[in-house]
Amino acid sequence: MPHAAPSPRTRVRRLHDKAAYDRAVINAILDAMPVAHVGHVVDGVPVVTPTLQWREGDRVYWHGSSASRMQKRAAREQVCLTVTLTDGMVLARSGFEHSVNYRSVMVFGQAEVVADAAKTAHLRAMMDQMFPGRWDQLRPITAQEVKATRILSLPLTEASAKISAGPPTDPPEDCAWPVWAGVIPIRLIVGEPVPAPDLAPDLPVPDHAKGYSIG
Repeated sequence: MPHAAPSPRTRVRRLHDKAAYDRAVINAILDAMPVAHVGHVVDGVPVVTPTLQWREGDRVYWHGSSASRMQKRAAREQVCLTVTLTDGMVLARSGFEHSVNYRSVMVFGQAEVVADAAKTAHLRAMMDQMFPGRWDQLRPITAQEVKATRILSLPLTEASAKISAGPPTDPPEDCAWPVWAGVIPIRLIVGEPVPAPDLAPDLPVPDHAKGYSIG
């Protein structure tokens, strides 16, 4: 579904031709990269914390320890959640024109606390998205584990994407300069699963581990 018109916070002001406000584009980037960085203010100081995120419909979620300073301070406060995929290094004929190909999303809003009664369902949704079928194979979650986990979420009502792709954009007068120019592609490679040292030898690697991918 198309995204609403950008807000003053989400409108891309520099290189606005790289902006995307379409919800499908935003969703695709969020779904492709589980690692997010959440920016918020702690005692007047800006703090940016890496965490795992996942999307359910029109909301993005992240979780952590209930005792976490970040989780406590971000709850019910204004935050900015960002997700970035790096697709390539762009080498131009001048240092000024060097760049990066990337896909990124920024989400602004007030972080909302997920109620205890809903936590298990959201944790299952996270697991099912990353490793389909794994939740039902796991030892059931305990009440203490649910209590020790805090889940925060943001609506995607204030979100925008910014995408940079393609070759270097050297000005015509630089194109004859005798230095290599182009793109070095960057891809996240997922290796072969490594079993835990105490794993029973007869347990096979599940499909959701063998087939895991990012990006």
